[in-house]
Amino acid sequence: MTLGPDRMDDSAADPLQSTGKGGWIRLRTLIHLRWLALAGQAAALLIATVYLDLQLNMSLAMMTIGISITANLIASVVYPPTKRLSDVEAMLTLLFDISQLALLLYLTGGLNNPFAVLILAPVTISATALRLRSTVILGLAAIALISVLALYHTPLHTSEGLVLQQSPLFLFGFWLAITIGIVFEAGYAMKVTGEIQSMSRALLATQMALSREQKLTDLGGVVAAAAHELGTPLATIKLVSAELAEELEDQPQLQEDARLIGEQANRCRDILHSMGRAGKDDLHMHQAPLEAVVAEAAEPHLSRGKQVHYTFLPAEGGDPRQPLVHRRPEIIHGLRNLVQNAVDFADAHVWVDVKWTDTRVSARIIDDGPGFPPHLLGRLGDPFLRHRRSEADRARRPGYDGMGLGLFIAKTLLERSGAEVNFANGTDPAGGVAGPLTRSGAIAEVTWPLAAICIDPEAAKGPLGENQPFSP
Repeated sequence: MTLGPDRMDDSAADPLQSTGKGGWIRLRTLIHLRWLALAGQAAALLIATVYLDLQLNMSLAMMTIGISITANLIASVVYPPTKRLSDVEAMLTLLFDISQLALLLYLTGGLNNPFAVLILAPVTISATALRLRSTVILGLAAIALISVLALYHTPLHTSEGLVLQQSPLFLFGFWLAITIGIVFEAGYAMKVTGEIQSMSRALLATQMALSREQKLTDLGGVVAAAAHELGTPLATIKLVSAELAEELEDQPQLQEDARLIGEQANRCRDILHSMGRAGKDDLHMHQAPLEAVVAEAAEPHLSRGKQVHYTFLPAEGGDPRQPLVHRRPEIIHGLRNLVQNAVDFADAHVWVDVKWTDTRVSARIIDDGPGFPPHLLGRLGDPFLRHRRSEADRARRPGYDGMGLGLFIAKTLLERSGAEVNFANGTDPAGGVAGPLTRSGAIAEVTWPLAAICIDPEAAKGPLGENQPFSP
């Protein structure tokens, strides 16, 4: 199953693992929400008794509100404003709110009170910020409490003694609507929040990968500058050491030291040359022929036992000259992930076909492996796309979790460079037409507008656009 490279080093894994739920909600936030709820409850009681002429047990109702007020005041004094609740602490806080609201509803008509629908709020908050276990506990508690309220409650009646009560059918319908609402709202909130969290983690991984690639590019520039600046003093050291060696022929010990200095200067020059290119601001650090950029992207995966075939051709009617493109970390890392994906699942061969026209540049990466799972083709490029793995899959690629993070990173980085990325399958091997060197596996096609990645050859000559004659 071809879903993309997902293994990351330990330094990258920790931030992603730390984004799980827990410790997200500040106590101060729940305190503020509780103050708003208490203000609404007090206002509703006041309107019901003064303007609607309902007979309520105000002493018990205000006592119920007073319990929450006391809890808020104690929490505000005991805990600092920055206190973040653990998953269990937040669940208990919301369970307290559900219980307080249920008690107030018991005193004010039970499910005959239209404000009973507010019992959905704590469960929805839990679904967006707490773990599944906590949400299930709160949801079951809310359903149990409204079930009790449907049967046992203090009736609502006016000062004339008229009892306000729904018919059993409407009461059952209201109970059923609230129960379905709890389940649906919690499930909906958890699904949407899960998508957002998955995308956030995947974008974090993408940013980390891009940052790493950018640091490597910047390091190459620093090394190139160091090699350029140290070239002259190293040459001077070598020259002086050679002259000293000639003049110290009558002192063999000192002559040997002078030669050693020259040898170490040569060694320093070789080390710097191997670590970077000459030139303090070499244009080749920022631009390169299309073939060089693609080869650089695929280079880490050429020695993994699979044969990688390259094709660089202009499309019919296109300019035969190979385009000069920006050497951007997004392009290199994105293509590298696609090549790694193909090499991981290829049987023996991977093809990288690059074509260009006067308006577009396209790169196709194809392998002779099993291809993408057909039922997942429409979802490729989404992060954390899990699937069941067989024992053969685990043996073929140990450590692979099948979350689709590699393809997501590749797609995101390449689209950031202006590309359009598409996935497809080649010839179906089960159809009997596959054979040696048959492109029967996965296909990843990347297409850029020419202007998005290519450089004008005239502009690439230098800041003046062309080589200027020297004049004293």
